[in-house]
Amino acid sequence: VAKMSCFSFLKTMMFIFNGIIFLGGIAVLGIGIWVKVDGGSFLKILGTAAPQLMQVVNVGYLCMAVGGFLMVMGFLGCCGAIKESRCMLMIFFIIILIIFIAEIAGAVVVLAFSSLSKIFIEYLGNVAGKYLREDYGRNNEMTTVWNATMKEMKCCGFHGYEDFKNSTYYRNNQEFPPICCDYKSPCQESSISPLIKGCLSAFESFLSQNGKIVGGVALGICGLELAAMIVALVLFCQISNK
Repeated sequence: VAKMSCFSFLKTMMFIFNGIIFLGGIAVLGIGIWVKVDGGSFLKILGTAAPQLMQVVNVGYLCMAVGGFLMVMGFLGCCGAIKESRCMLMIFFIIILIIFIAEIAGAVVVLAFSSLSKIFIEYLGNVAGKYLREDYGRNNEMTTVWNATMKEMKCCGFHGYEDFKNSTYYRNNQEFPPICCDYKSPCQESSISPLIKGCLSAFESFLSQNGKIVGGVALGICGLELAAMIVALVLFCQISNK
Protein backbone atom coordinates (compact mmCIF):
# COMPACT_ATOMS: atom_id res chain seq x y z
CA VAL A 1 0.00 0.00 0.00
CA ALA A 2 2.81 2.36 0.95
CA LYS A 3 4.57 1.57 -2.31
CA MET A 4 1.42 2.31 -4.30
CA SER A 5 0.76 5.55 -2.42
CA CYS A 6 4.36 6.68 -3.06
CA PHE A 7 3.94 5.80 -6.75
CA SER A 8 0.68 7.80 -6.92
CA PHE A 9 2.32 10.74 -5.18
CA LEU A 10 5.20 10.78 -7.67
CA LYS A 11 2.75 10.59 -10.58
CA THR A 12 0.73 13.48 -9.17
CA MET A 13 3.81 15.64 -8.56
CA MET A 14 5.12 14.87 -12.05
CA PHE A 15 1.76 15.80 -13.55
CA ILE A 16 1.43 19.07 -11.60
CA PHE A 17 5.02 20.17 -12.21
CA ASN A 18 4.92 19.47 -15.94
CA GLY A 19 1.36 20.76 -16.22
CA ILE A 20 2.64 24.14 -15.03
CA ILE A 21 5.50 23.94 -17.55
CA PHE A 22 3.01 23.05 -20.33
CA LEU A 23 0.67 25.95 -19.49
CA GLY A 24 3.64 28.30 -19.28
CA GLY A 25 4.75 27.10 -22.70
CA ILE A 26 1.29 27.82 -24.14
CA ALA A 27 1.39 31.34 -22.67
CA VAL A 28 4.89 32.06 -24.04
CA LEU A 29 3.99 30.57 -27.44
CA GLY A 30 0.80 32.66 -27.51
CA ILE A 31 2.78 35.82 -26.81
CA GLY A 32 5.21 34.96 -29.60
CA ILE A 33 2.40 34.38 -32.11
CA TRP A 34 0.69 37.61 -31.01
CA VAL A 35 3.91 39.56 -31.53
CA LYS A 36 4.29 38.24 -35.09
CA VAL A 37 0.61 38.53 -36.05
CA ASP A 38 -0.26 41.82 -34.35
CA GLY A 39 3.09 43.51 -33.79
CA GLY A 40 1.51 46.98 -33.75
CA SER A 41 -0.53 46.32 -30.61
CA PHE A 42 2.43 44.64 -28.95
CA LEU A 43 4.68 47.62 -29.68
CA LYS A 44 2.11 50.02 -28.21
CA ILE A 45 1.99 48.07 -24.96
CA LEU A 46 5.75 47.56 -24.94
CA GLY A 47 6.29 51.23 -25.65
CA THR A 48 4.16 52.16 -22.65
CA ALA A 49 5.75 49.63 -20.30
CA ALA A 50 9.36 49.84 -21.50
CA PRO A 51 10.09 52.52 -24.12
CA GLN A 52 13.76 51.52 -24.31
CA LEU A 53 12.72 48.17 -25.80
CA MET A 54 10.44 49.56 -28.51
CA GLN A 55 12.64 48.38 -31.36
CA VAL A 56 13.20 44.85 -30.09
CA VAL A 57 10.48 43.18 -32.13
CA ASN A 58 12.24 39.93 -32.98
CA VAL A 59 11.39 38.49 -29.57
CA GLY A 60 8.42 36.82 -31.27
CA TYR A 61 10.55 34.04 -32.76
CA LEU A 62 12.35 33.52 -29.46
CA CYS A 63 9.05 33.31 -27.56
CA MET A 64 7.65 30.79 -30.04
CA ALA A 65 10.77 28.62 -29.84
CA VAL A 66 10.89 28.68 -26.03
CA GLY A 67 7.12 28.20 -25.74
CA GLY A 68 7.17 25.24 -28.13
CA PHE A 69 10.03 23.59 -26.25
CA LEU A 70 8.28 24.05 -22.88
CA MET A 71 5.06 22.61 -24.29
CA VAL A 72 6.87 19.51 -25.60
CA MET A 73 8.61 19.00 -22.26
CA GLY A 74 5.40 19.50 -20.29
CA PHE A 75 3.49 17.17 -22.60
CA LEU A 76 6.10 14.42 -22.28
CA GLY A 77 6.19 14.71 -18.50
CA CYS A 78 2.41 14.85 -18.01
CA CYS A 79 1.46 12.10 -20.45
CA GLY A 80 4.38 9.96 -19.43
CA ALA A 81 3.25 10.05 -15.81
CA ILE A 82 -0.52 9.70 -16.35
CA LYS A 83 -0.37 7.08 -19.11
CA GLU A 84 2.61 5.39 -17.45
CA SER A 85 4.47 5.54 -20.75
CA ARG A 86 8.05 4.36 -20.37
CA CYS A 87 8.94 5.82 -23.79
CA MET A 88 7.75 9.34 -22.91
CA LEU A 89 9.37 9.25 -19.50
CA MET A 90 12.68 8.10 -20.97
CA ILE A 91 12.62 10.83 -23.66
CA PHE A 92 11.82 13.40 -20.95
CA PHE A 93 14.68 12.07 -18.81
CA ILE A 94 17.18 12.12 -21.71
CA ILE A 95 16.32 15.70 -22.73
CA ILE A 96 16.67 16.99 -19.16
CA LEU A 97 19.89 14.98 -18.77
CA ILE A 98 21.38 16.53 -21.93
CA ILE A 99 20.50 20.04 -20.71
CA PHE A 100 21.93 19.27 -17.27
CA ILE A 101 25.20 17.90 -18.70
CA ALA A 102 25.53 20.90 -21.02
CA GLU A 103 25.13 23.28 -18.06
CA ILE A 104 27.70 21.39 -15.99
CA ALA A 105 30.12 21.24 -18.91
CA GLY A 106 29.74 24.98 -19.50
CA ALA A 107 30.41 25.72 -15.84
CA VAL A 108 33.49 23.46 -15.82
CA VAL A 109 34.87 25.12 -18.95
CA VAL A 110 34.39 28.59 -17.46
CA LEU A 111 35.94 27.65 -14.10
CA ALA A 112 38.73 25.34 -15.23
CA PHE A 113 39.84 26.95 -18.47
CA SER A 114 40.20 30.65 -17.74
CA SER A 115 42.31 31.06 -20.87
CA LEU A 116 39.33 29.98 -23.00
CA SER A 117 37.16 32.47 -21.13
CA LYS A 118 39.66 35.22 -21.94
CA ILE A 119 39.67 34.21 -25.61
CA PHE A 120 35.85 34.25 -25.66
CA ILE A 121 35.70 37.66 -23.95
CA GLU A 122 38.30 39.01 -26.38
CA TYR A 123 36.28 37.71 -29.33
CA LEU A 124 33.07 39.14 -27.85
CA GLY A 125 34.82 42.48 -27.32
CA ASN A 126 35.94 42.57 -30.95
CA VAL A 127 32.44 41.82 -32.21
CA ALA A 128 30.84 44.36 -29.84
CA GLY A 129 33.43 47.00 -30.78
CA LYS A 130 32.69 46.47 -34.47
CA TYR A 131 28.95 46.90 -33.90
CA LEU A 132 29.47 50.01 -31.77
CA ARG A 133 31.72 51.63 -34.37
CA GLU A 134 29.64 50.76 -37.42
CA ASP A 135 26.01 50.24 -36.37
CA TYR A 136 25.41 52.26 -33.18
CA GLY A 137 23.31 55.29 -34.10
CA ARG A 138 22.45 53.84 -37.50
CA ASN A 139 20.77 50.51 -36.75
CA ASN A 140 17.69 51.25 -34.62
CA GLU A 141 17.43 47.81 -33.00
CA MET A 142 21.15 47.64 -32.17
CA THR A 143 21.14 51.21 -30.84
CA THR A 144 18.08 50.58 -28.67
CA VAL A 145 19.53 47.40 -27.17
CA TRP A 146 22.84 49.09 -26.38
CA ASN A 147 21.13 52.17 -24.94
CA ALA A 148 19.00 49.98 -22.68
CA THR A 149 22.09 47.97 -21.62
CA MET A 150 24.23 51.04 -20.92
CA LYS A 151 21.40 52.76 -19.04
CA GLU A 152 20.64 49.72 -16.90
CA MET A 153 24.28 48.86 -16.18
CA LYS A 154 25.39 52.51 -16.03
CA CYS A 155 28.23 51.83 -18.43
CA CYS A 156 29.62 53.16 -21.72
CA GLY A 157 30.72 50.93 -24.58
CA PHE A 158 32.08 47.41 -24.13
CA HIS A 159 35.53 48.28 -22.82
CA GLY A 160 34.86 52.01 -22.34
CA TYR A 161 34.06 55.23 -24.16
CA GLU A 162 37.04 54.58 -26.47
CA ASP A 163 34.84 52.09 -28.34
CA PHE A 164 32.98 55.06 -29.82
CA LYS A 165 36.08 56.82 -31.15
CA ASN A 166 36.03 56.93 -34.96
CA SER A 167 32.52 55.48 -34.85
CA THR A 168 29.63 56.30 -37.14
CA TYR A 169 27.81 57.85 -34.20
CA TYR A 170 30.71 60.14 -33.31
CA ARG A 171 31.27 61.21 -36.92
CA ASN A 172 27.59 62.08 -37.34
CA ASN A 173 27.10 63.82 -33.97
CA GLN A 174 30.62 64.97 -33.04
CA GLU A 175 30.06 63.72 -29.50
CA PHE A 176 29.90 60.53 -27.48
CA PRO A 177 26.59 58.96 -26.32
CA PRO A 178 25.09 61.02 -23.42
CA ILE A 179 25.36 58.10 -20.95
CA CYS A 180 29.17 58.34 -21.18
CA CYS A 181 29.03 61.83 -19.65
CA ASP A 182 26.30 61.02 -17.15
CA TYR A 183 23.82 62.68 -19.55
CA LYS A 184 25.69 66.00 -19.68
CA SER A 185 25.53 67.60 -23.12
CA PRO A 186 27.50 67.92 -25.30
CA CYS A 187 29.39 64.77 -24.35
CA GLN A 188 33.02 65.37 -25.28
CA GLU A 189 36.07 63.37 -24.21
CA SER A 190 36.96 66.01 -21.60
CA SER A 191 33.50 65.57 -20.04
CA ILE A 192 33.58 61.77 -19.78
CA SER A 193 32.50 60.77 -16.28
CA PRO A 194 35.17 58.73 -14.46
CA LEU A 195 32.34 56.86 -12.73
CA ILE A 196 31.07 55.43 -16.02
CA LYS A 197 33.08 52.31 -16.87
CA GLY A 198 32.85 49.90 -19.78
CA CYS A 199 29.96 47.43 -19.75
CA LEU A 200 32.38 44.51 -19.33
CA SER A 201 33.74 46.03 -16.11
CA ALA A 202 30.20 46.86 -14.96
CA PHE A 203 29.09 43.28 -15.59
CA GLU A 204 32.10 41.90 -13.71
CA SER A 205 31.30 44.21 -10.79
CA PHE A 206 27.67 43.04 -10.87
CA LEU A 207 28.79 39.40 -10.72
CA SER A 208 31.20 40.06 -7.85
CA GLN A 209 28.46 41.84 -5.88
CA ASN A 210 25.66 39.41 -6.72
CA GLY A 211 27.63 36.23 -7.27
CA LYS A 212 25.87 34.41 -4.44
CA ILE A 213 22.43 35.27 -5.83
CA VAL A 214 23.39 34.22 -9.37
CA GLY A 215 24.97 31.03 -8.01
CA GLY A 216 21.91 30.32 -5.88
CA VAL A 217 19.56 30.71 -8.86
CA ALA A 218 21.80 28.47 -10.98
CA LEU A 219 21.94 25.83 -8.23
CA GLY A 220 18.16 26.05 -7.82
CA ILE A 221 17.61 25.42 -11.53
CA CYS A 222 20.06 22.51 -11.48
CA GLY A 223 18.28 21.15 -8.40
CA LEU A 224 14.89 21.25 -10.14
CA GLU A 225 16.34 19.52 -13.19
CA LEU A 226 17.95 16.86 -11.02
CA ALA A 227 14.70 16.31 -9.10
CA ALA A 228 12.75 16.01 -12.37
CA MET A 229 15.24 13.43 -13.67
CA ILE A 230 15.08 11.39 -10.44
CA VAL A 231 11.27 11.37 -10.40
CA ALA A 232 11.10 10.41 -14.09
CA LEU A 233 13.64 7.63 -13.59
CA VAL A 234 11.87 6.28 -10.47
CA LEU A 235 8.52 6.25 -12.30
CA PHE A 236 10.15 4.55 -15.28
CA CYS A 237 11.62 1.82 -13.05
CA GLN A 238 8.40 1.26 -11.12
CA ILE A 239 6.36 1.03 -14.33
CA SER A 240 8.89 -1.43 -15.76
CA ASN A 241 8.61 -3.62 -12.64
CA LYS A 242 4.81 -3.77 -12.74
